[in-house]
Amino acid sequence: MGHKLFFFLKALQMEDPIQLKEEGNKYFQANDYEKAVQSYTQAMKLNKDKALQAVLYRNRAACFLKKEEYAKAASDASRAIDINASDIKALYRRSQALERLGKLDQAFKDAQKCATIEPHNKNFQETLRRLGANIQEKLRIQFSTDSRVQKMFEILLDENSEKEKREKAANNLIVLGREEAGAERIFQNNGVSLLLQLIETKNAELILAAVRTLSGMCTGHKARATAILHYLGIDNICMWMSVDNEEISLAVCNLLQTITDCLLGQGKEEHHGKEEAVVLDTKKDLRMITMCLLDMLVSKKVSGQGRDRALNLLNKNIPRKDLKDHDNSRTIFVIDNGLKKILKVVGQIPEMPDCLPLTENTQLTASVLLNKLYDDLRCDPERDNYRVICEDYIKSKIDPQDMDKTLHAIQIVSGVLQGPFDLGNKLLGMKGVMEMMVALCGSEREIDQLVAVEALIHASTKLSRATFIISNGVTLLKEIYKKTKNEKIKIRALVGLCKLGSAGGTDYGLRQFAEGSTEKLAKQCRKWLCNTSIDARTRKWAVEGLAYLTLDADVKDDFVEDEPALQAMFQLAKTSDKTILYSVASALVNCTNSYDTKELVPELVQLAKFSKQHVPEEHPKDKKDFVVKRVKRLLKAGVVSALACMVKADSAILTDQSKELIARVFLALCEDPKDRGTIVAQGGGKALIPLAVEGTEVGKIKASHALAKIAAISNPDMAFPGERVYEVVRPLVSLLNTERDGLQNYEALLGLTNFSGRSDKLRMKIVKERALPDIENYMFENHDQLRQAATECMCNLVVNKEVQERFVADGNDRLKLVVLLCGEDDEKVQVAAAGALAMLTAAQKKLCSKMTEVTTQWLEILQRLCLHDNMEVQHRGLVIAFNLISADKELAKKLVETELLEILTYLGKQEDHPKKQHVINIARDCLTRCIDYGLIKPLSQA
Repeated sequence: MGHKLFFFLKALQMEDPIQLKEEGNKYFQANDYEKAVQSYTQAMKLNKDKALQAVLYRNRAACFLKKEEYAKAASDASRAIDINASDIKALYRRSQALERLGKLDQAFKDAQKCATIEPHNKNFQETLRRLGANIQEKLRIQFSTDSRVQKMFEILLDENSEKEKREKAANNLIVLGREEAGAERIFQNNGVSLLLQLIETKNAELILAAVRTLSGMCTGHKARATAILHYLGIDNICMWMSVDNEEISLAVCNLLQTITDCLLGQGKEEHHGKEEAVVLDTKKDLRMITMCLLDMLVSKKVSGQGRDRALNLLNKNIPRKDLKDHDNSRTIFVIDNGLKKILKVVGQIPEMPDCLPLTENTQLTASVLLNKLYDDLRCDPERDNYRVICEDYIKSKIDPQDMDKTLHAIQIVSGVLQGPFDLGNKLLGMKGVMEMMVALCGSEREIDQLVAVEALIHASTKLSRATFIISNGVTLLKEIYKKTKNEKIKIRALVGLCKLGSAGGTDYGLRQFAEGSTEKLAKQCRKWLCNTSIDARTRKWAVEGLAYLTLDADVKDDFVEDEPALQAMFQLAKTSDKTILYSVASALVNCTNSYDTKELVPELVQLAKFSKQHVPEEHPKDKKDFVVKRVKRLLKAGVVSALACMVKADSAILTDQSKELIARVFLALCEDPKDRGTIVAQGGGKALIPLAVEGTEVGKIKASHALAKIAAISNPDMAFPGERVYEVVRPLVSLLNTERDGLQNYEALLGLTNFSGRSDKLRMKIVKERALPDIENYMFENHDQLRQAATECMCNLVVNKEVQERFVADGNDRLKLVVLLCGEDDEKVQVAAAGALAMLTAAQKKLCSKMTEVTTQWLEILQRLCLHDNMEVQHRGLVIAFNLISADKELAKKLVETELLEILTYLGKQEDHPKKQHVINIARDCLTRCIDYGLIKPLSQA
């Protein structure tokens, strides 16, 4: 600590705003603008004089100008002007700031006021001339926009224009469309008609330029967006979005989303004027857009990309964002007018000739939409209506005379099971559905087997249904697996067997089928996973198979050594597929052994052996050494990046169960402190925050614990840059709950200690999250490490003024606890407690006298600190003594009459020594203060 700590503590006592202002002026003259800002800010908090407040704001504005923080400079100057309207310095500084912010007309007005007050000031006159010229130039450019727009369209519509010129004109047009002045000029000068001509050229680059320009023009402007929607026509927009060109389809989708945002009032409305007088009825337009999107779902003319875009727009805009909003009319409208159309997409079978154009994600996205719509319903009658529509549609497809039609019915059930699962289970209960699924497994047609096996897999998730399937379907699946040569069917049959084995509570049948070796099946799954010639929809089943097979220790050990298989799995995890995310997370939980295990009670094990019952034993490859090796291997393969990517998935795809699994994996990865830097560098810290806030209770605890492990040893600025660090505080505080285990408590305290040492803003956040009572409780804890960690955390927190005030308040034992902890035998606890007491007695004079009242042991404890063998403890004890002596002459007199004077004299008389100079100096300072009081004589006179 030394003199630096002493002066820091002394500075805390400074409460004179004038002195702080002078200090700020000195910092400003020394070009230390950051410290100048701090001094002026502190002075503002303490000052009550209006005239001085105006000066402080004006001075701080000058600092912000130097720091190039012009918005803050303008704000502070305005506050000074509010107090004194003729403050010429504040006016000029605001003028400078506004000029830098591009607000030339406002800057000109301020400069004009300055010139009126001091007409002969050459600096003001020159500023007026410069601003006037700049304003004229800005107006000239603005009025020339019309000709620029016209010129750009001429270049773009001229087929003979050079390619480079056309590209430049296209880019300029996009930029212009994003600016309000440019967007309005394009709109007023027949620009929408010319943009439509560009779209009709069928040139991909020109279409993209036109669509992106239109998006810019619509952003945040309801009237213009409505006019553009009507001029272009929703049918045309949907037609452009339907093209089989990913870039164009996405650009048009963004345009339609921008228009929808404006109609919903979600765009940032900054433009005023004529449109305020126009009342726009947006409901009709929104319904028109919704109907066109629903029509796109079942049109054969729409590409797979276009269908995905339509589904994504419906997913994003139809269900309520906040369930507190009672209006779910858009959802009801879609169910009444489009549920059957969504079901038709879900029921498509890609292998059949009449299938609509689809991508690998289309049907899953449709299932997600079904789920979102179902979750958005508010009451049982609404849910019953949804179910009846589904049942009627499925019944209309079931036809014993037409197996192709019946296949679609089974595929719909399969799709609903991936969406609103409870509804899917009700549909399974429809008469004949389960029997039909089992019967189709025995069909000679491969397409029948393919659809039926998938449906059985989705149905087997529910144990009550799986019992029926296990008794009827397992034999069929085994036969299909052995006989079929179709890889797509084979892989699904294998996953079906894995899943049914799991649902039945045993994998005995699967092991028997695999001739005692699940490794063979896993090896086959890994081959399928790595085979890029197989479509992704089929390869995802390989991941699901591995999610079950990696429960076997031999399988998981082989899997993490297979680099290509790991990379293939990580790559698939980046797709928007709920099943893949869950399967990948499950496989990783198995490989890292991060699942919950029941502890075997030794007495029960002996009893089981005595009664000759089978006792499950831990597999050698599930022991710690093997688990650690697998974790290291996964980290090397880039598992953190894959997990971080998975966390970004849409909430309908990343379920709470998947979040919990990912949190478990992260916690296992964070076990070794040496690996935590790698996890942070690959985005693990950022990815853990949402997992700690949302999901299952277990998942949130696991993610919070992983965050605590990172926060305990990492630089918070590196691990959680920017504002993100404040989001980590709440998860850490949640681990202080007494229901959590000791390790979670301890590592959370370490993390909070690290955070509380960074800034006062973080300390305030910890206080606001109500962590103080819990931290104080752990300071009483019998467990040495917990008590030490809590005391160290409190040592950092007492720097905060609000925490200090809690110690000052009457009727609490906080100070007594800290004093008693200073007398503990544990040196680490002593160091932390003495540090806290040094800070408190330096910041609050009241606590100096209060310290002598809280316990009769205070003097004995202080003397022990000042004579401590540990120099760090000794120095903090001497700082406390200095604070007590400095606080009050009577208190100093009380201390001089004790043995403490002998201790101080002995230490102060020692010869200078580099290693203990800070101790000698503070002892001398104590003696000097006593001499100043006249309590003792100088050493030379003694």
